[in-house]
Amino acid sequence: MTPTVEDLIEAVVAVDAGAADTARKRHAILAKPPGSLGRLEDLGVQLAAIAGACPPPVPSAPVVVVAAADHGVHAQGVSDWPQAVTTAMVSAIAAGRAAVNAIAGAVGARVVAVDVGTLTTSALPDGVRDERVRAGSADLAVEPAMSLDECRAAVAAGARVAAALVDGGADLLVTGEVGIANTTASACLLAAFTGADPAGVTGKGANLDHSRTAHKVDVVRTGLARHGADRDPLGTLASLGGLEHAALVGVMLAGAAARVPVVVDGVVTCAAALAAVALCPELAGYLIPGHESAEPGGRTLPDRLNEMALLDLRLRLGEGTGALLAVPLVRAAARVLGEMATLDEVTG
Repeated sequence: MTPTVEDLIEAVVAVDAGAADTARKRHAILAKPPGSLGRLEDLGVQLAAIAGACPPPVPSAPVVVVAAADHGVHAQGVSDWPQAVTTAMVSAIAAGRAAVNAIAGAVGARVVAVDVGTLTTSALPDGVRDERVRAGSADLAVEPAMSLDECRAAVAAGARVAAALVDGGADLLVTGEVGIANTTASACLLAAFTGADPAGVTGKGANLDHSRTAHKVDVVRTGLARHGADRDPLGTLASLGGLEHAALVGVMLAGAAARVPVVVDGVVTCAAALAAVALCPELAGYLIPGHESAEPGGRTLPDRLNEMALLDLRLRLGEGTGALLAVPLVRAAARVLGEMATLDEVTG
């Protein structure tokens, strides 16, 4: 039986404050000046809290879930690229030829591509999981991008994928996405959930320059005005988000329900994370901001979690690339707590 959104939310429990305190105390006695490992120490504490144990397990089987979908708002002229690029990129990922594949190979992660709503009418490439809810979202500037039922179905699809991966041994989930025009939908979600002015969270995305950016801002304003003042999390996600956003919400909820850390990628997955945390505040403790996107709005999730992102390499590709590059830091943070000697042990 596929869990409902409410089931997923109920399954997420708060991270373990006791384990976090134990990790802080252990850091204080390790053979180093207290606090000298900076953000890495905070990350180790978070991993202990997620696992409910100190030292936390070192992730050995990371998986990046790349959710793909198309967007009706593309009709508003927000992108330099045709929507066929979404399907082409899904094929490239399936063939192991995209940036996400190269970086996943470098950090020892598995790549799982999930089509939750592209426009393709062809059979999906081998290895791509078919979880299509509908063929692309509607144009958010003129109507809700999804119905509530479609949004729920996309969340459930992401949760099914994540639960199956965890059951198969995945112990670190990384979020990625592909979808032409999805930075416009992301800006809508960021503005809706934070109250930010659209100009502050809307960038050029995959466009070659900023010639369309002012128009994108206007489209985001139009979508927000059409949606209105209601900020019910699921309703806002359905109205302003994309099918891949909703699927990633499901990935995050299912990962947290299994007490598995979730590394969040750039501005698109950040928007999904904000929606997920609005639905389930306890989820925040399971989310690790992998990198700070070069897109406007890239600091939104770290600010919401009150924790700096692990990396800032001026990336804005998506696909999960920045979050994957943070995987070695996650492993290192766990190993420090488990393998470092205490000061007493080295001084005799």
